[in-house]
Amino acid sequence: MNLFRLFTLTCVTVLAIAAPIRTNVVFILIDDFGYECVTANGGESYRTPVMDKLAANGVRLDQVHAQPLCTPTRVALMTGMNNKRNYTHFGHLDPQQKTFGHFFRDAGYATCVVGKWQLGNDLPGPALFGFQENCLWQLNRRPGRYRNPGLEINGKQVDFKQDEYGPDIVNDYALDFITRKKDQPFFLYYPMMLTHSPYDATPDSPDYLTAKSEEGTKKIGHFPDMVAYTDKLIGKVVAKLEELKLRENTLIVIMGDNGTGAGTPSRFKGRDVTGGKGSSLVWGTHVPGIANWPGQVTSGKVCGDMIEAADMLPTICEAAQVPVPADLKLDGRSFLPQLRGEKGNPKDALYVWYNPSGGPKAQYEFAHEARHKLYADGRLFDTVADDREQTPLKDADLSAEAKAARTKLQALLDANQGPREEYFVKQAVAFGGEAGVKKTKSAKKAATAAPKSEADPRVARFKERDADHDGKITYEEFQASMPDKKVAKERFEARDLNKDGNLSLEEFLATFPKTK
Repeated sequence: MNLFRLFTLTCVTVLAIAAPIRTNVVFILIDDFGYECVTANGGESYRTPVMDKLAANGVRLDQVHAQPLCTPTRVALMTGMNNKRNYTHFGHLDPQQKTFGHFFRDAGYATCVVGKWQLGNDLPGPALFGFQENCLWQLNRRPGRYRNPGLEINGKQVDFKQDEYGPDIVNDYALDFITRKKDQPFFLYYPMMLTHSPYDATPDSPDYLTAKSEEGTKKIGHFPDMVAYTDKLIGKVVAKLEELKLRENTLIVIMGDNGTGAGTPSRFKGRDVTGGKGSSLVWGTHVPGIANWPGQVTSGKVCGDMIEAADMLPTICEAAQVPVPADLKLDGRSFLPQLRGEKGNPKDALYVWYNPSGGPKAQYEFAHEARHKLYADGRLFDTVADDREQTPLKDADLSAEAKAARTKLQALLDANQGPREEYFVKQAVAFGGEAGVKKTKSAKKAATAAPKSEADPRVARFKERDADHDGKITYEEFQASMPDKKVAKERFEARDLNKDGNLSLEEFLATFPKTK
């Protein structure tokens, strides 16, 4: 061997040894998927063997909390900030925001988003936020998502009419992306289309080709099949990473975007529970969390630290050594040390500002830890003993633990006081349900105006009818105090401006006559 060849071979060998292998990240967000849905968490109604195994061989995050609804969670997740700071309105992400897509792309990663978008900005949307490739549902329209779906793939609308299954199509795109980018670092953001209603048949259901879609979440329908299929699709991603020998260099993180569809019945730790999507109850915010990275995070650990959606961005960026601009002042805090078995710097409580319409004031504002929750109006609940928040704790009866919690949570609320930035307040739009925005004059006015005084008798009446204190009145709650059920139905339907089957405070105020 001549000296030149020997020198060249030596240099290549040294470079190969010196060059660090960069970490791939796959972040999976499951739609309308509460904590009770995963068997490893204590769920008894569904089959989740893939997630259970990832949790058993990785870290099960026991106290991950999202916003009560999908868009608010996605905005916090992608930007690392709480909604008070940068949320505009449902179905939209302000184009001036920087996301984890930007940070990974700018660090030289191949970036891709597949699944459900629901963040507006038309066909260019994903590229505006750092994603070089996309295969999505609800980018600039809202056709069906399951059998015979309508999707947007890299800027083109594509409709499927041969009984294809939407979640399969986007999963196949994800597997193809991983295969094509196996020799370079990649970031795959996978906000799944499952398990949102309608609770439709899946390709593994015997009636896939004949079942009719049924909206609503009070009946279980094919929901168990949908959960099993969600788990199966996650398994395909894991298998592809293993096939390509990428598994040990890939961090997988899984969480739900909010609680299970409102009213969805499940068995959990020996009791019957119902999904709480849209509510401020733990059943609306407590979601599964799993992190798995062979050889890099501890195996079989259960982490009970308080974690929120905004914490995911700094965590995955730290894991991949992707820099985040310091001037962003994130609300999120990395929990990577805890994943590695270290103490880290965990949050001892979380602050929540939530209003799907945006605007100046929150629909729900509270601070909470694993047991206690303090609302901005002063109500304190023990959410372990009273998970439906039926009875606020009385100050005179507080235990030493509850008193300490109140003090801590009040300090967190106080630290987050102050007006919202006018730029975001001005972008408020009345929430018209997930199918679209209802831009009626009364609803628009109700969404953008500051909430009425607590002294307003209409607010008091709203609270009386909101029996479970979840911030909305169901038909059952509305008609409970009215003997004439026909009149109750007519009045309820007239006031339900967005026709979602619930009355928000905004709708109630917009349609309830003022008292003189």
